[in-house]
Amino acid sequence: MEEEESIEEIMRRVRRLEIRARRLASESFSGDYHSSFRGQGLDFDEFREYQPGDEVRFIDWNVSARMQETYIRKFREERELSVILAVDISGSTNYGSDFLSKRERAAEIAALLGFSARYNGDKVGLLLFAKEPVLYLPPAKGGKSVLRAVREILTAKPPEEGTSLSTACSFMLQTLKRKGLIFLISDFIDWGFEKPLGSLARQHDVIALPLIDPLEKKLPNVGRVYLRDPESDQEVIVNTSNRNTRMGLEKLSRRYREGLAAFFKKHGIDNAVISTKDDYLASLHRLLKQRAHRRR
Repeated sequence: MEEEESIEEIMRRVRRLEIRARRLASESFSGDYHSSFRGQGLDFDEFREYQPGDEVRFIDWNVSARMQETYIRKFREERELSVILAVDISGSTNYGSDFLSKRERAAEIAALLGFSARYNGDKVGLLLFAKEPVLYLPPAKGGKSVLRAVREILTAKPPEEGTSLSTACSFMLQTLKRKGLIFLISDFIDWGFEKPLGSLARQHDVIALPLIDPLEKKLPNVGRVYLRDPESDQEVIVNTSNRNTRMGLEKLSRRYREGLAAFFKKHGIDNAVISTKDDYLASLHRLLKQRAHRRR
């Protein structure tokens, strides 16, 4: 009975996410999405007579010779994209000090991006990963693929603890044969991923969405607390009343985030930090508007 209630609760959460994501995607987000992302090529549309100002490289000399007039090839943009939602479901993403965990926030973002992609006519796929790839769903069209992705993000359990962004990036490099748009949603609590992620960004359009909880940036002064690593189960006692301890942890967190931002900039990876507490829409809107501005 408890298991059935748990399943029912999960489905209610999925439906709530679907309703909100559909509304946001159709009302306030689809325009930014559409103007920020394009297809990966041009499809031939038709021949038409040359007009002053047309590019000479589009002249079709064979057709022009037959028609005894100058004709050019007209192309239309290939809009369809293959979108991959690559989501970290390792133990650290189950943490949340406030209302939502990092994994629940990831499910919200995936729902919004998935339905925005669907309304744009794009295919949506999913990669869930922890220490190893846990689930891969190839890009497909339709709302059902988005709903399944959200459900899997909320319910999938990795077979072993740990995080390997490196393995996830290597998997996508081997699996994705055609250039795609990859949303990499993770807390990036890992190391040694720089080289494979840099390689992935050279072959695909990668957007990084680092997840962070407010307490990972700044600890409150609440005395002695037990902190447990959700992936190794190691525990440590931290005296948060000690100002030097709090300042030291803040400094480590800030340095890591600054280093991550510098890495993204070096490799041309667009990114937006997503908090479990604050509204993420402003961050995503800002990111997409910056991309759209660069394309003008």
